[in-house]
Amino acid sequence: MAQIKISVQEHDFSVQNEYQALLGDHADSGAVVSFIGLVRDFNDGRDVTGLKLEHYPGMTEKALNDIATQAAQRWSLNGITIIHRVGQLQLADQIVLVAVSSAHRGAAFQACEFVMDYLKTKAPFWKKETTQYGEFWVQAKSADDEKANRW
Repeated sequence: MAQIKISVQEHDFSVQNEYQALLGDHADSGAVVSFIGLVRDFNDGRDVTGLKLEHYPGMTEKALNDIATQAAQRWSLNGITIIHRVGQLQLADQIVLVAVSSAHRGAAFQACEFVMDYLKTKAPFWKKETTQYGEFWVQAKSADDEKANRW
């Protein structure tokens, strides 16, 4: 069974440290695929100056663990790391890290994309953008649902 690490935290993370921890002593890992989400300066035609993420502690971690467990059941994986930040974030800050290790790249790529698609649609986070026009809650997008539905 894949080693699963879940963290919902306010502080930043080190990609290098998480990569080393994910590999651990898995000498049979032939691939690590990772995705790092960043706060960008635009959304839906508005200039974004910041982002605040809120969540329900406990419920969010359980949802992330359920997503990682589903990925581990679908593909042959050695490990999955999901770190999602909450709180007030600035432009270019890291928001999320998904990293997956496997013996083969195909499984690692697919599992990483699956986890990200499910995070976008099934993880209980609420995002509020700060823009030149004020603050706005980020709405779910049908394109994200379509991506998640393909799995």
